[in-house]
Amino acid sequence: MSRRIEFYQNHFLDFYKVQDEKVKSKIKNVLELIKQVERVPEKFLKHLSGTDGLYEIRIEYQSNIYRIFCCFDKGNLVILFNAFQKKSQKTPQQELDKAVRLKNEYFEKKKD
Repeated sequence: MSRRIEFYQNHFLDFYKVQDEKVKSKIKNVLELIKQVERVPEKFLKHLSGTDGLYEIRIEYQSNIYRIFCCFDKGNLVILFNAFQKKSQKTPQQELDKAVRLKNEYFEKKKD
């Protein structure tokens, strides 16, 4: 099993560039896991209910929690949208709204 990971625009990459090396390493490890493992544990990849196919990649490093929004396309392609450092229990609504908007935009552009 091998999934291809694709980035939509620069939202994720902009987030990734400003992280320290240990966080980047942890993100890389989780992305590799998602690429290789058929059934990714929910600890690392969770479907967000009520979002029509939106998932969050979950990364923890020390006491910090990071989330990267994504979706699947054509069964095995993961598209990475926005990412953020989680500061509270609840995912910020503006981050969720942005991910939904980016996902819709991505699929709209594919129709062209």
